[in-house]
Amino acid sequence: MTATATSGRGVAAPAPEVWQARRATAVVFAVHGTVTGSFAARIPWIASHVGVGLGRLGVALLMPGIGAMLAMPFSGRLAHRYPLPPFVRVTIVAWCAGLVLPALPRSFALLCAVLLCLGAVAGLADMAMNAEGVLVEKLLGRSVMSGLHGFWSTGVLVGAAVSAVASHAGVGARPQFLVEAAVLAAIGAAAARFLLADPTTVETDAPPAFALPTRPVLLIGLVGLCAVFGEQAGTDWSALYIRRELGGSATAAAFAVSAFAVTMAVSRLAGDRVIRRLGPVRTVRLSGVCAAVGAVTVVLAPGLAVGLGGFALLGVGVALVVPLVFAAAGRVGVHPARSIAGVAGVAYASGLVAPGVIGGIAAASSLTASFCLVACLVAIIALAAGVLDGP
Repeated sequence: MTATATSGRGVAAPAPEVWQARRATAVVFAVHGTVTGSFAARIPWIASHVGVGLGRLGVALLMPGIGAMLAMPFSGRLAHRYPLPPFVRVTIVAWCAGLVLPALPRSFALLCAVLLCLGAVAGLADMAMNAEGVLVEKLLGRSVMSGLHGFWSTGVLVGAAVSAVASHAGVGARPQFLVEAAVLAAIGAAAARFLLADPTTVETDAPPAFALPTRPVLLIGLVGLCAVFGEQAGTDWSALYIRRELGGSATAAAFAVSAFAVTMAVSRLAGDRVIRRLGPVRTVRLSGVCAAVGAVTVVLAPGLAVGLGGFALLGVGVALVVPLVFAAAGRVGVHPARSIAGVAGVAYASGLVAPGVIGGIAAASSLTASFCLVACLVAIIALAAGVLDGP
């Protein structure tokens, strides 16, 4: 298999297999996102089924993030040992199959155990598909990571819609998850057949079985951490902010979440053109400024319309940062998968700390004060964008 072909002008062009792999990787990202969205939209049903209140549900929802962080340090070695196509295939099928598990427990302890395992599988699949995305981007010689993450965001919206329709129709989570897991696993496995292996892995020594991130990876990961913190704030707290701080209706609160999610998805799908024009560093710098303006707008919003506009700007601002963080990680060191895993581990730590930090500040003061912190963190993205300027 060759990575390039010669065009009529004598210029090397990517081979058809590379474009095929790009499309297949987009499908895998969409499948991963659909599982995520389907599960997230059914959390109220799961909480009722297990019989847990908000406090214990919050603890249970920490488990996926902990599981992912525990798995990440080992994933670089696994990606070196196994070619990417089968590694992606196994992990994405396992992630789809795992969708059934949260609907089974009847106790809090078992729910926590299930979500811990599910998070570990999700983290491995996330690392594997991002490593494939970085490889495809390298072979194409153009930015594609933003679009791939756009397909993930689109998958989240589709999965949430499927769960909403199933719930409205009176279909239980168990049969929905069972059918959905089978369909998505088949799609993910079929798409993985067209992925590409990284030939450079056989030319380098295997990384350690357990590896902590290096300093360059840590710096890139911290930029990702700030972006994920902003993303978590917009996803998890925008509805409550509109409702409590700006006096919006329940419909307006729900619209805030939709506005944030849709602007993120659209920005990511269109983002590769922006990245090709401006370059990664300038794009991240402008993204940080946009996110900071959005967060400040939310804090200073005199009314509902301005607040909704602020959340939309925040969504646009954080949308492209995580894809570019992964792409930058893939250019660090001789083991791209290890660097991607390290960045993911640092960035996704926001998933653990953001709910507690935002909730704690809100309880001690107000959600407005919490979003002052969000504004400060996303402003750091603009200041630290230079660390993404890889070789």
